[in-house]
Amino acid sequence: MGTATGLGIGCESFWEALVEGRSAIGRIQAFDASAFPVSFGSEVASDAFNIRQVVPKSYRKATKVMCRDIELAVVAAAQAVEDAGLVTKGTANGSDDTPLTYDPARMGCQIGAGLIVADIDELTAAFNIARTDDETRAFSYAKWGNSGMNDLTPLWLLKYLPNMLACHVTIIHDCRGPSNTITCSEASGALSVGESMRVIERGDADLCFAGGAESKMNMLALLRQWHMEMLAETDAGLTDEQAQAVVRPFGTDAIGSLPGEGAALAILEAQETAVARGTHIYAEILGFGAGQSCDLKRSGLEPHPDGQGLQGAIRQALANADVTADRIDAIVPMGMGVAVYDTAEAAALRAVFGPSRLERIPLITTKPNVGLCAAASSAMDIAAAACCLDRQMLPARLNGSAPMPGLEADSCGARDAQLDRILVCGCGFAGQNYAMILGRAGYQDSGKGIG
Repeated sequence: MGTATGLGIGCESFWEALVEGRSAIGRIQAFDASAFPVSFGSEVASDAFNIRQVVPKSYRKATKVMCRDIELAVVAAAQAVEDAGLVTKGTANGSDDTPLTYDPARMGCQIGAGLIVADIDELTAAFNIARTDDETRAFSYAKWGNSGMNDLTPLWLLKYLPNMLACHVTIIHDCRGPSNTITCSEASGALSVGESMRVIERGDADLCFAGGAESKMNMLALLRQWHMEMLAETDAGLTDEQAQAVVRPFGTDAIGSLPGEGAALAILEAQETAVARGTHIYAEILGFGAGQSCDLKRSGLEPHPDGQGLQGAIRQALANADVTADRIDAIVPMGMGVAVYDTAEAAALRAVFGPSRLERIPLITTKPNVGLCAAASSAMDIAAAACCLDRQMLPARLNGSAPMPGLEADSCGARDAQLDRILVCGCGFAGQNYAMILGRAGYQDSGKGIG
């Protein structure tokens, strides 16, 4: 697995921070957000990586057409390849003598992405050229067509197409198997992992890159989330410590989330090939389900208050894994800290597990640590669940001073636990739902898992 978050680069940094109960939320540095209703978020440090050093030397020219989202995906992919002990075209540095771990034709890639926002500085520089010459200095479509657009690089659009995340990862690592891009907001990462599972199960690949990446550290991206009522208003005078207490998953006092950026990519392999090459397996994917449901009586974009779609997705995943609800040891929900979404998720969990059982299942929450990272969010949750199964430990849980009744979501420190199966589930903006059941590596008798 590979991650790039405000908590650091690499899965180990991500896991250690979750265990220690650290948050990456702080004052936004990417731009001056002091005049915005939200001025705090979770950013990957500007000096955390140099994208030119991450890609092979022969590919460095292509970094000129990588937006932030692409860079994050490429970094997470490189971390995942290293963690998995793979040799790909991207790690062989062009040497034809280095044997590759997998035939490129048997390697696929499915990555969740967002509707990427263009860089403000690039756009405004071009817009400025397209202003009229009179005293109004108004924007002119005629001047935009004649001269303004020419200020943008000819390959400008290639920086901002959602499919370019998977495109660059597949080129770098020479993945010639099935490739896809899923853009379903917060559900994107998990849906991409589920699609990769199906690609491998039907025999079209032996390995897939899977997960999601997105950055909301942009003026337009932040405003989009704000107008969708996903974010909590933050006073510009807050300290970082005070801002880190804002996101309260499943809290009766929840006021919204905070924006974030990051990526989480996993290397999925067919169980037989993963075992044969002796790689370390974090977890097995046992079951997957997905569904769509929103409350059309309201905005048409919010989840149904009863979590109907999520209920169906969870039941699909349980059936696909051939396990019953009483065999789930922990749950990683989306847990945005946005009341309408948290309420729907809680309702779905009560319906599937029953109130008495649910109150004894620990919830693992990540949004107070890394913010709401959109397409990367559910992929980060899958990474957290896989680490929990691998380490047989539950991480610390933040900002749970007033949890909803019947949920084990109060604040606590990290602790050891017997974990055989973990459910990762949630609903994203516009009502797309997902559910995935991960199992402890080597625990299942059926041998049907995807490592």
